[in-house]
Amino acid sequence: MQLYEELQRRGLIAQVTNEPEIRDMINAGKATFYIGFDCTADSLTAGHFMALTLMKRLQMAGNRPIALIGGGTTMIGDPTGRTDMRKMLTKEDIDHNAACFKRQMERFIDFSEGKAMLINNADWLLNLNYVDLLREVGSCFSVNNMLRAECYKQRMEKGLSFLEFNYMIMQSYDFYYLYKNYGCNMQFGGDDQWSNMLGGTELVRRKLGKDAHAMTITLLTDSQGKKMGKTAGNAVWLDPNKTSPYDFYQYWRNVGDADVLKCIRMLTFLPIEEIEAMDSWEGSQLNRAKEILAFELTKMVHGEEEAQKAEAAAKALFSAGADSADMPTTTLSEGDFADGVIGVIDLYVKSGLCPSRGEARRLVEQGGATVNDEKVADIKKTYTVEEAKAGITLKKGKKVYHKVIL
Repeated sequence: MQLYEELQRRGLIAQVTNEPEIRDMINAGKATFYIGFDCTADSLTAGHFMALTLMKRLQMAGNRPIALIGGGTTMIGDPTGRTDMRKMLTKEDIDHNAACFKRQMERFIDFSEGKAMLINNADWLLNLNYVDLLREVGSCFSVNNMLRAECYKQRMEKGLSFLEFNYMIMQSYDFYYLYKNYGCNMQFGGDDQWSNMLGGTELVRRKLGKDAHAMTITLLTDSQGKKMGKTAGNAVWLDPNKTSPYDFYQYWRNVGDADVLKCIRMLTFLPIEEIEAMDSWEGSQLNRAKEILAFELTKMVHGEEEAQKAEAAAKALFSAGADSADMPTTTLSEGDFADGVIGVIDLYVKSGLCPSRGEARRLVEQGGATVNDEKVADIKKTYTVEEAKAGITLKKGKKVYHKVIL
């Protein structure tokens, strides 16, 4: 089975242009393609997994990826999927975030000579003359067509800034620039980016002629993909200092029954035949599938040793059969205690399980707080320094665990 057909069997392809050419180029290892990553934080998230694993698959087959860091587009902000404007970042913030992205991408992509490129669109977007851009590119875009794009339609009622309105033009210009200067003949992205990518395809064809091979493929991300990267209201980061390997493992261990096989198919490198044999799994077998998914992805991001530790810690919590030393842990000082005690609300806030005292209070009142295997219903419940020295195990809901020590 060739790569393009495998991508189809894994459910990764949603929409394409010029499919025969795309299939031939990918299968022959002749594609130079890009995926863009706006630098809105100092770490990639679980939501970037689809893109990272796809780039790895194509590179393993001889194709050349371009990881495009959005140093320029991040200064505008993508309106797709948002109800308000993104926070404006400084150039220094964006440069720092870009450096963090590169370190994490290197776990997936080989950036050695000729294998892949890491490029920052700030190198050309920040130097553009506005009037020149309007004359060169603006005439290629119909405002009527742009307003019909889903990414803009969903923002029209609540307000779309002129700043964000330019995002499609900027992203389209990226493909045009990469095609012209780096031989990039394909662009990939989530299916919520379809309108932007079609804009880039059309711009290449209009500026460089009908024979230009501008091709677009988009990934299926409407269902699980849009949920990836967030759990309990917080982002699931690839940086272990922001999301521990254990929490990362637990995120994937806790995906829904309806999504686990889809995630294994799309995100892991297990043989497709082995995955398809799991299609009949149900009941307790789905729990085993979740363990496989969690282990494979944690190993990919944090290494096999950390994946083994996370797996052992999870088994300790759910089956009391292993050491729980690798459970995420927060260390308190005696200064966190008042008169030798600390309240349950403070424990959940200081551990990071709840972002505020209000949320911690609601968690307790709604029956979602368990401390040392005992359900806590009293928001005034306290714990002593001596108990903290022995270790206090917090549980949020049914599946999120954390340990607090002095």
